[in-house]
Amino acid sequence: MSQPFSTPLSRRLGLRYPLVAAPMFLISNKEMLVACAEAGMMGAIPSWNCRTSEGFEEMLRYVKDKTEKPFAINVTIGLTDPERLYRDVELCVEYEVPVMITSYGNPTEIVKAAHTKNITVFHDVVNLRHAKKAEAAGVDGVIGVSQGAGGHAGEINPYVLVPYLKQHLSTPIIAAGCISTGAHVAAAFSLGAELAYMGTKFIASVECGAQPEYKDMVVNATHRDIVYTNQVSGVNANFLKDTIPAETSPLREDAKRWKDIWSAGQGVSLIDDVPTIEQIVDQVAKEFHDTVGMLGAL
Repeated sequence: MSQPFSTPLSRRLGLRYPLVAAPMFLISNKEMLVACAEAGMMGAIPSWNCRTSEGFEEMLRYVKDKTEKPFAINVTIGLTDPERLYRDVELCVEYEVPVMITSYGNPTEIVKAAHTKNITVFHDVVNLRHAKKAEAAGVDGVIGVSQGAGGHAGEINPYVLVPYLKQHLSTPIIAAGCISTGAHVAAAFSLGAELAYMGTKFIASVECGAQPEYKDMVVNATHRDIVYTNQVSGVNANFLKDTIPAETSPLREDAKRWKDIWSAGQGVSLIDDVPTIEQIVDQVAKEFHDTVGMLGAL
């Protein structure tokens, strides 16, 4: 395993590497959570990926049985049925999930519940206005989702978004969007981030629950194959062009978003294989150290 590196936030969380595999709807799975944890980073999964709260509880038991290392659960506040949201949050607190990631709504009440068990809470933001609200709610970190990220993404270049958030907040910043290599991780930290959030990179991993055809498309795509649109989910997000229904598309016109219309970020340009999660982490760590060493020699 490659030499570790850390930030204050990753040390606080007990991570060997300050890396997070972003929660991806439908395709993140319990195997990814365990593999990430054992590789020294943190995996994340939407609670929604389990059809019921009973299934979600079974998944929490599985992960807790397989590893004692940190993992994260994403709850989508405004997109989840209130009864399901309440129960999922209750289970996160009961099982003392190490980290909760909130999105699409006001996280204040979730933060209060989580902090009773010292659970860390991060919140997705795409701009300073959202970040200020999250900080006021008491979150422990904000995830700055920049231009080019897979799934729901912002419109601000990461070279602006991360330092801009850092300048105006006292809350730690997690950088998200197009992070595919150890050099990207080093760049994110140089801008003021304390964790690097990687999604698309982990679609093309052995453990990911994405269909083989989905993984192959990520490997073969470039940034030119990514479309930023609000016509799929109602919110601006990035998708693989060839899966968006059109006259030239092989998909049905009734194709289901996320299930048939596949999301990915512009980082696909730098992905060319389907390794294990452990191999991804080792490669990113090596690239990080190579980059830092090169910069130190300048």
